[in-house]
Amino acid sequence: MKHLQFSIILFFVGIFASQLFGQDNLTKRVDALEAQINQINSIIIPDVENALITVVRAKSQSDSATIMLINRINTIQNKMKILEDKAAYSDSTNFEILEQLVMIENKIVSLARSFNELYSLKTTPEAYETPKLSSDEFKKRYVDALSNYQNGRYEEAIQGFSTLTFGESGHPLADNSQYWLGECYYSMKNYKRAILEFEKVMQFSKSDKQDDSKLKLGLCFVKIGNNQRARAEFRDLLELFPNSEYSQRAQQYIRQL
Repeated sequence: MKHLQFSIILFFVGIFASQLFGQDNLTKRVDALEAQINQINSIIIPDVENALITVVRAKSQSDSATIMLINRINTIQNKMKILEDKAAYSDSTNFEILEQLVMIENKIVSLARSFNELYSLKTTPEAYETPKLSSDEFKKRYVDALSNYQNGRYEEAIQGFSTLTFGESGHPLADNSQYWLGECYYSMKNYKRAILEFEKVMQFSKSDKQDDSKLKLGLCFVKIGNNQRARAEFRDLLELFPNSEYSQRAQQYIRQL
């Protein structure tokens, strides 16, 4: 474009010069100007071309570097997402394993407690006021129901404990019968019914099964997905029974929730 502009200028200069100095002088002047233009073109144009090439290459390299950086960032983000997913899956798996271990532990504790009660009943006589059942008959039915629970015959155990809890609230073992009734439903995974039965234990003001029931109420609510109520039950256990043997476990469950 600049070369064309110079040519046009020279054209008009030539016309003007021809009028002033004549054709010969004009020709010499034009030749001299063309030589200068060619010299300028031979120096400037390659420099400009090289500069343009350098800019284009730099821009291309810059774009390439930018694309590589973006791709690297995306790769890192994808790896982080994979690691997060793995961590979440690991946490979920660990919680499921822990939950299964807790169930096994609860079963062992329940069975051990039931055997201890059977042994205690065999070695310590019980008495209560104005019974509808004789002391021996009540104890016999209680032992039978507890044996059924230990052997996994939960339906039969429920029948036995239900008979003892119905109209026999004054007996020293009535609260125990109510508690084991809840344990039967818990073992059968009927958690909503177990909640109702464990809550009834709290109506026995002098029951030694209240902290047991609070713990099992919390676990029942965990099973049905109500973590808020579960936390409330575990916190009640810690507040109402600070010296309970289940305090440490309640604290652990609260942390997990």
